[in-house]
Amino acid sequence: MIELGNIKIGANKPLVLIAGPCVVESKEIIFQTAEEIKRITDKLEIPFIFKSSFKKANRTNINSFVGLGDREAVKILSELRQNLSIPVLTDIHKETDIDLVSGSVDIIQIPAFLCRQTDLLLAAGQSGLVVNIKKGQFLAPGDIRHAAEKVASTGNKKIMLTERGTTFGYHNLVVDMRSLVIMKELGYPVVMDATHSVQLPSKENVSGGEPKFIKPLAKAAAAVGIDALFLEVHPNPEKALSDASSQLPLNELESLLTEIKAIDSLIKSFSK
Repeated sequence: MIELGNIKIGANKPLVLIAGPCVVESKEIIFQTAEEIKRITDKLEIPFIFKSSFKKANRTNINSFVGLGDREAVKILSELRQNLSIPVLTDIHKETDIDLVSGSVDIIQIPAFLCRQTDLLLAAGQSGLVVNIKKGQFLAPGDIRHAAEKVASTGNKKIMLTERGTTFGYHNLVVDMRSLVIMKELGYPVVMDATHSVQLPSKENVSGGEPKFIKPLAKAAAAVGIDALFLEVHPNPEKALSDASSQLPLNELESLLTEIKAIDSLIKSFSK
């Protein structure tokens, strides 16, 4: 189990929500989204960790938006963390990113494409922060243990493992719900990313998506017994500067979380 202030992740504790816009587009959107998610999660009594990438370093198209500027984006995340008193998660793409975000976030995330990068994993472990490792689209679920072992070799056992779909031919992903069980057997809290799992990767000039499947995947994963649910949420996904085709509209979040909480409570009641 991982403890992050008053939030406990794993060990059959109530499901935690990790949510926010894909990338820091502006201070206004970040605060607007975080404040509304916090209102909803406070009402539903769901632990909440805010998520947004300070930079998108793995865009399909050279002309795609990558960020406001690293330091400006991290400053916004730091202000949000302090002003709203909520934990924050952001991606890192190289070892030097860790020094940039340390002190401003609580969880650093290893993107799926980088989950085999040994130096990055070791540096993440040495940071002492919680490390969320996304399972690569190319990995069997049991093989993510190698990435976890690299982080754990530093003495840092504050590790989470995230499912985000597996490559299924060209331009498509599929979620095998068995992976949630297999990864949980490795001994770390397991997260379901229900938004990246609906992507249609690198189709033409940008990645597409099928957002109608976000809710079914989220509810199915909750029924398996995940420890946390990861959702990219935006006030207006169609105008989002990244992952516009695979973010959940903010105004649909409360109804989904109401269902998710009911499923999670029922499933975990059987294990008490």
